[in-house]
Amino acid sequence: MAAELGIPWWKPAALRHDAAMDAAVLRDRGRQAFGRGAWADAFRDLTAADGASPLEAADLERLSTAAQLLGHDTASADARTRAHSRYLEQGDAVGAARSAFFLAFAFFERPTHRAQAGGWLARARRLLDECGRDCPERGLVLSAAGFEAATTGRVADALAAFREAEAVGQRFQDADVLALARQGVARCLIRLNQSAEGFALMDEVMVAVTSQEVVPMIAGIVYCSLISACYEAFDLARAGEWTAALANWCDCYPDMVPFRTQCLIHRSEVLQLQGDWPRASAESDRAADLSSRSESSIDAGAACYQRGELYRLRGDFVRADECYRRASQAGRKPFPGLALLRLAQDQAEAAEGVVRSMLAEIRDPRARSRALGACVEVLVACRDLDGARTACAELAAAASEIGAPVLRAQAAIAAGRVALAAGDAAGALPLFGEGLATWQRLAAPYETARVRVLVGLASRALGDEDGARLELDAALDGFERLGAGPDARSVAAMVAACAAPAIGPLTGREVEVLRLVASGRTNRAIASELAISEKTVARHLSNIFTKLDLPSRAAATAYAYEHKLV
Repeated sequence: MAAELGIPWWKPAALRHDAAMDAAVLRDRGRQAFGRGAWADAFRDLTAADGASPLEAADLERLSTAAQLLGHDTASADARTRAHSRYLEQGDAVGAARSAFFLAFAFFERPTHRAQAGGWLARARRLLDECGRDCPERGLVLSAAGFEAATTGRVADALAAFREAEAVGQRFQDADVLALARQGVARCLIRLNQSAEGFALMDEVMVAVTSQEVVPMIAGIVYCSLISACYEAFDLARAGEWTAALANWCDCYPDMVPFRTQCLIHRSEVLQLQGDWPRASAESDRAADLSSRSESSIDAGAACYQRGELYRLRGDFVRADECYRRASQAGRKPFPGLALLRLAQDQAEAAEGVVRSMLAEIRDPRARSRALGACVEVLVACRDLDGARTACAELAAAASEIGAPVLRAQAAIAAGRVALAAGDAAGALPLFGEGLATWQRLAAPYETARVRVLVGLASRALGDEDGARLELDAALDGFERLGAGPDARSVAAMVAACAAPAIGPLTGREVEVLRLVASGRTNRAIASELAISEKTVARHLSNIFTKLDLPSRAAATAYAYEHKLV
């Protein structure tokens, strides 16, 4: 025992006894901290106790859970592996299988460790088959098998496994097994486009979670699963409601990392949709900071991408570019944000290249449907109307199959973009109206303003200058309130174009450049204000001079004043 405690054999017996007493005190203190959800304290004390005297299997499980909730994945796996070995030594096949299940589930969350996940799942299944005992752990293993099948696209197999796990949970009235199994059933139903039944079951599961009937690890898995399902089914209203509930749950465990990081990212997305960009930015910054303390790169990539989205919308293109780059390095493809960033930077060819890569890389139908609206926007801007029509048709098919109002709105807006670009403003207007109604109903100010811009352009194409001005003014007000600088500047140019119809064949961007030239700005100043390159400014000026048959900047300035653009 002295050697196990790290105490030389020649030390006095009293010291050896004191060390054992200290280990017991640390162990008991760690257990108490674990019981009240103080994960950092539990991890510290149980680690210290383990260093003084190797912990028993149950305490190693506690240590593993605390480490995992703090983002210490390696320490968690090490403690859980040792717990598994201790259970095997004791002849406790069920305990060993339970440890193997949690190892499998933890590794499933890490794409580079899927082989290990499969190995531990096979070990857990074999142990339970060999011992022949009917126990709740069979439900846990079946749930893990369902999760494995779902991640590889075998939804029917996943549903069967989760249904069997649910039966085990009912037989033993085990809340953890029931919650895990039923959320799996719900996710499968949603994937099979039975969203109403799936969400009804998921909401029932959440009653058990919010009532604290399940352990924190299972609660966190269910919370994140529900919110992911909301985004997968484009149920943004439900996502907002449950994200708030998840935030409250995470606040109960302030030192928790994995679920808290995901909570902050989702919270930022919801606040962005609701138009509260300052708080959305603060939450994304917190998520990025918290993810830096975790060994997992998945959350770090998602946090970086969300930060990039907010920087892009506010016009900080340099920081947005950097965030997208870091997200990509962490394994989160920067789609579709990077394509929209390049489009905002007047780099149409680069934006089109990103879209081509995005369409080639994203194979999952639901993931593609989330990006197709941006694809259409970029392809229309690049005048690839055939490609835009193909993307529109795919988006419309997904909207019809999934049946989500948000997806139907995005499909309608995309179809309206193509119609407007093809010269059919009359056909585009009702499509934009359908999308506008959905975003207004969701109280999403940025998306609402973007659609109002399209309504204004369609109205102007039909000769309704008054209607166009009303829509563009409303959009401009919305963008300015949000701090959406690039959109606000673009719409300001459109408003100026409405105010002065005799501007010849200039595009909205060319009118904007002409106004800034007339105000005395240099090419460098214009590039800085519009967040484009000086080369792009020079190209716009060349087009202006050619289209208006003007010889110089002075002549262009005179033209701008003559036509009341300044």
